[in-house]
Amino acid sequence: MKLSTKGRYGLRALIDLAVHEDDAVSIQSIAERQGISESYLEQLMRLLKKAELVTSVRGAGGGYRLGKPAADISVGDILRALEGNLDAVNCTAFEGEATCQGADCCVTKFVWKKINDAITDTVDGIFLDELVSDSKAVIEKKGESMVTMC
Repeated sequence: MKLSTKGRYGLRALIDLAVHEDDAVSIQSIAERQGISESYLEQLMRLLKKAELVTSVRGAGGGYRLGKPAADISVGDILRALEGNLDAVNCTAFEGEATCQGADCCVTKFVWKKINDAITDTVDGIFLDELVSDSKAVIEKKGESMVTMC
């Protein structure tokens, strides 16, 4: 499985929002800190808003806020909102479809299921609040106001 820039940049943007949770955060400020194009970030925010992971605040001092507490947003929630299905392999043998003629005797389907389950368990087990804590520790160590993510 390889994540696109949507998933990578979107995760960075939400960590940034969570670090600055006291205020609505502008696209421009996230873009500057994270080195992401404003127009691309706007596209990502639309997808994240649709998934109810962020809300927008209009007017002076407006911007974006998390749609729910950071402790309730998993990396999996973010990646699925931006990337869609996270399965490394789409095996029809587990979907009850008759398109896989070897489903009854195929043992590789169990390999694909284990890989897909491991990915899901991993991304669903990491929450935004944990990443905020990690980010704040890095910020303290480096003495910067916000670390640009890799």
